[in-house]
Amino acid sequence: MRIPPYLLTAAASAAMLLAAGPAWADIATYTSQSAHLGAVGATGVDTFDDLVVDEFASPLNRAAGAFSYTAAITGGTGFGASDDDVDVWLTSGSMDDTITFSGFGTGAAGAGGYFFGSDRFGFSQAIDHITISATDSTGATVTHVIDAPGPDSFAGFVSTAYLTSLSVSIGGAADGWPTIDDLHISAPVPEPAAYALMLAGLGLLGCAARRRQA
Repeated sequence: MRIPPYLLTAAASAAMLLAAGPAWADIATYTSQSAHLGAVGATGVDTFDDLVVDEFASPLNRAAGAFSYTAAITGGTGFGASDDDVDVWLTSGSMDDTITFSGFGTGAAGAGGYFFGSDRFGFSQAIDHITISATDSTGATVTHVIDAPGPDSFAGFVSTAYLTSLSVSIGGAADGWPTIDDLHISAPVPEPAAYALMLAGLGLLGCAARRRQA
């Protein structure tokens, strides 16, 4: 006995709902790591601890868990930096540089990390502010400014579409170098309605399979 076409259509519709994004999008900003993680699905973190505390050429091809991405620095040069040579972070080669993370793919709904400043030797340093901007697949951009950031200053962004880039700069304030640690890239949380539709479709397919075996 073949599975009726309407059952296949139900299962296919559920799968399409899971894969499709909403017709509109919004980007939410979080300043708490725990709140950010509570708003997203599976998250990969690039700690940068494998970087050598030295100069490197930009762009870099990196990964945060299952997510691949590219880190590009406008001046073409970046540095691995640290306060203790153990917890390594990524910083730019010039105060005027912007660091841009992109190429997350269509599965990334969230991105964030710890944003602060460092000095010419790569040590963390107090700065006036740092600016982080997130852009999603609809072209929407949200900008968040952290005043007096330190190594524990977290910012995260979650889109109802998917994120395409995250950029960091100090906005021309000549008091440090833009720096990031623990870049987070996250999958979306599936919509409950889509889950229910998918389960209903799978249930119908299961019933049809049992009838065929009978």
